[in-house]
Amino acid sequence: MREIRFHGRGGQGAVTAATLLAIAAFKDGKFSQAFPKFGVERRGAPVQAFTRISNEFIRRKSAIYEPDILVVLDPTLFEVINIAEGLSRGGEVIINTEMDPDKFDIENAEVYTVDATSLAFEILGSNIVNTAMLGAFAAFTGEINKGSVCEAVREHFPAHLVEKNVTLVEKTYQAAIESKK
Repeated sequence: MREIRFHGRGGQGAVTAATLLAIAAFKDGKFSQAFPKFGVERRGAPVQAFTRISNEFIRRKSAIYEPDILVVLDPTLFEVINIAEGLSRGGEVIINTEMDPDKFDIENAEVYTVDATSLAFEILGSNIVNTAMLGAFAAFTGEINKGSVCEAVREHFPAHLVEKNVTLVEKTYQAAIESKK
């Protein structure tokens, strides 16, 4: 089982990203769960959401304390909270930033970066990077198929937002693949 923790700010779509990831995993024939961490969320406040993905039925219902993968929608959160707290040894961290991965001092983990913000502004005209980070997740981890993410996006968003978000997934996926070379 793979446990994923999303870090974002209220309004960036971290909870939606966790849900769409679970749907995409289900479309890939896997078992999945998604749930948020509730608190005094308001626009701009730190938010956490979680996803579990497994090839077997998931019986665990607890919060995720030792995630295998972290997805960081807003890199300024590193200044506010301990993002890597509980990260499993050998885990993966995917960060929305234009900075190089080696600029982040995260021990015992593979760190990946992608500039999802620039792509979101280019395609959506806003800094909502949730679908972009799912494209990056698919590219960096191989845990889900890009096509399944696009399918989940098509089912979730209203018609006027679907194609822009699918394009964002695909462009971010490609940017992530190219950065791995």
